[in-house]
Amino acid sequence: MVKRFLMRWTVLSLCLCLLSSDALAYPIFAQQNYQNPREANGRIVCANCHLAQKPVELDVPQAVLPDSIFEAVVKIPYDQSIQQVQANGKKGDLNVGMVLILPDGFALAPSERVPEQMKTKVGNLYYQPYSESQKNILVIGPVPGKDNSEMVIPLVSPDPDKDKSIHYLKQAMYLGGNRGRGQLYPDGSKSNNNVFNSSVNGTITQIESAKKSTTLTFTLNNGETMTEKIPAGPALIVREGQTVQVDQPLTNNPNVGGFGQAEAEIVLQAPSRIQGLVLFLITVFITQVFFVIKKKQIEKVQLAEMNF
Repeated sequence: MVKRFLMRWTVLSLCLCLLSSDALAYPIFAQQNYQNPREANGRIVCANCHLAQKPVELDVPQAVLPDSIFEAVVKIPYDQSIQQVQANGKKGDLNVGMVLILPDGFALAPSERVPEQMKTKVGNLYYQPYSESQKNILVIGPVPGKDNSEMVIPLVSPDPDKDKSIHYLKQAMYLGGNRGRGQLYPDGSKSNNNVFNSSVNGTITQIESAKKSTTLTFTLNNGETMTEKIPAGPALIVREGQTVQVDQPLTNNPNVGGFGQAEAEIVLQAPSRIQGLVLFLITVFITQVFFVIKKKQIEKVQLAEMNF
């Protein structure tokens, strides 16, 4: 019994270790380090670590009624034939992730209220609030990009009659979407999905390659020596005996992903306005009918007078 427990615990521990490098990724870093994912200048904080710029798309209805279920469609397009450098230096498929900032009062729709047809579109994706106090900000990722480059998010609109802080007006939604790993960690250190530059002026006298990193030995102009380690992943573009300058690239840029932002506007429409519009259109229609009837009557009278 004890041996069986230990075996299960070992397997579980190994699984957690294997998943940790992917789990400690976007948007977890943002949730842990930023109280609000959108800065005062409008930039979503994921751009601090994902330096390349790529397009994203956000589709929402033009208007919704209060306390209604609707869907937002997020598209994160990229060439799915390419692969990225993983944390261990090997190549692998890209993941995607996103943060969606909704207006106050909007939130993820409760599962019991989501129609079956919409649940089919959502699939097995699990969206979560950015924090306990920010239910109107949703995040997901990393998830496999090949299956989730287009995501459907079920949302529910607020009811101003129940919450007086909500008003019927046009409001903005903000999307931050990413494909691939970042180039920086929140502490400012580089990931292996980045270009590595020389920090000195000198000559490369030795290159030692290992499984997890490559060590470059430099001889400086004053005769001193120093070393730099480059993690596995980026490909070297320098060779032994080559003279380099400060900030000269030592590797290629392995990044194939990037981060993008988009926004859309949505109107929380009052039912009374819709009813008023319908009533107005009916009135206009009836008025036009009466005008046509009256015109026909006048034409008949004129024709009768001409015959007389």
